[in-house]
Amino acid sequence: MAADLLARLKQSPVLCDGATGTLLYAKGIFINRCYDELNVSQPDLIRQLHHEYLQAGAEVIETNTFGGNSFRLGRHSMESRVREINLAGARLAREAAKSFDVWVAGSVGPLGVRIEPLGKTSFDEARAAFREQIAALVEGGVDLLMLETFGYVEELHQAILAARDVNPKIPVVAHVTIDEDGNCLDGSTPESFTPRIESWGADVIGCNCSVGPVAMLDVIERVRGLTSLPLAAQPNAGMSRSVEGRNIYLCSPEYMASYARKFVAAGVRLVGGCCGTTPEHIRVMKSALRAGEARAKASPAKTQGETAVKAAPAVPLEKRSGIGAKIAAGEFLTMVEIVPPKGTDVRKEVEGARFLKSVGVDAINIPDSPRASARMSNQALSLLVQQEVGIEAILHYTCRDRNVLSMQSDLLGAAALGIHNLICITGDPPKMGNYPDATAVFDVDAIGLVNIVHNLNRGLDIGGNPLGTGTSFVIGVGANPGVPNIDEEIKRFEYKVEAGAECAVTQPVFDLKLLEAFLRRIEHCKIPVIAGIWPLVSVRNAEFMKNELRVSVPDSILERMAAAKTPEAAREEGIAIAREMLVAVRDMVQGAQISAPSGRYSSAADVLEALGS
Repeated sequence: MAADLLARLKQSPVLCDGATGTLLYAKGIFINRCYDELNVSQPDLIRQLHHEYLQAGAEVIETNTFGGNSFRLGRHSMESRVREINLAGARLAREAAKSFDVWVAGSVGPLGVRIEPLGKTSFDEARAAFREQIAALVEGGVDLLMLETFGYVEELHQAILAARDVNPKIPVVAHVTIDEDGNCLDGSTPESFTPRIESWGADVIGCNCSVGPVAMLDVIERVRGLTSLPLAAQPNAGMSRSVEGRNIYLCSPEYMASYARKFVAAGVRLVGGCCGTTPEHIRVMKSALRAGEARAKASPAKTQGETAVKAAPAVPLEKRSGIGAKIAAGEFLTMVEIVPPKGTDVRKEVEGARFLKSVGVDAINIPDSPRASARMSNQALSLLVQQEVGIEAILHYTCRDRNVLSMQSDLLGAAALGIHNLICITGDPPKMGNYPDATAVFDVDAIGLVNIVHNLNRGLDIGGNPLGTGTSFVIGVGANPGVPNIDEEIKRFEYKVEAGAECAVTQPVFDLKLLEAFLRRIEHCKIPVIAGIWPLVSVRNAEFMKNELRVSVPDSILERMAAAKTPEAAREEGIAIAREMLVAVRDMVQGAQISAPSGRYSSAADVLEALGS
């Protein structure tokens, strides 16, 4: 059957089925259910769904396993049931297909997590998860694999590799999902993703979901000129519209049928539908194809080898900024943190920066709305500090409030304005701040952000498309030597370095043994570490650091702060502890970031005096 399908695609179009989730929802299955598990708990319902599409004329039916990987099933505490659920899904579809002589496609969707370089899940972990699911589908007797709704091309790559690991000969249909401009979610254009998917060994290349027929047809026409492989198109029944709280797809079966004809005329050989399509849509599409109304008018395909996009050479670290020069030279770096004001009056912060410059501080480190509080843009304050004081700013840049499009726009703007030093962090969730109901974005975490900046430094956007001249950011990241799960912290640190991190700033250090152990474990990463130093102001401040910010504060430090009888004595004790920490770490690290609690910049200067003693 598998070989027959590829041979058939060379001769005439093949009609796939439509949406699974749409029908299950219409049949009363709430969206909080695990739809894939219904293969086991409600097999008759899934059989009925397959039969409805078969009776409508579908020649390929997909298994109800789109979310059947361990990551997505784990959201329902079913990660141990991957084989059971996928095997059941494949067997149900195989059983339904017997009397209709059609093909069964094993549906495989994305993992639902970010993979490297945009997330902490490695390529190997992703490939293993796909392999586990695909092995069960193949065991259950599927004829082909339908890899669908992949917005990130590299994740699709891992799924293709997994498919070849399981069975090198099984046909693989590789679908990407696109936006209205025809690009994948990672920014990859058809001109970029088509040759890559072909080179990875897919048998059929296509698009599904996300947009309606119009936008998808435009992309298919672009893809057609780039490959001679068979093409697939399975659009949604239009763009969804919210009607009384429900997402409704408004394209009629007749409209979808008219576009089925257009897809075939554009060279598509595997046509069907995604979200919002029903057996009625498939029935009308089948009639259109059967009547011969779809006449293939595909122009001769042009085979075009993949054109490698050349990255711009990165600016050497020592030439990006004064901070980059000191890091490259191995010199000890000093920076002090200045928090943006809650209003628009920046006089205190600018004067503080001027004072710190006068005592020899190398740079001002400006956080991005710490503790998810509403404050002035740290990018604006960074610019003011550089322009009015003449000292370099180090911009904290977080993922909390921005999607990947605005991240790239912001960073390109910052580079144009002369801001060249970054610390890339994930950011505190809004629930920690003054506006707990604010929406968090978190398109990527700090690992993904580092990758974005690294690409920008090479003149490429997130999709690998050239931007011209690259940026010249010094890429810093955060690290916390005192977290309870230090193995996870080390793993994330390694991913950050692989993504392009060039230095790291730690959370405040109060426990030297933890710092020493952390430095030993990351020694192989070979990037400089800057130690965070925090002059405590009270025992309550110390308790907050320990219990709420997850910073390791030894009992001996708490006891010293508790012994201070007055607020002034507590501040002096906090400065003394910070000076001791700075002296102790001086030869372990390549710099120190000194905090200035409550805007007491003189306290930071007092701590730094320890370097001269």
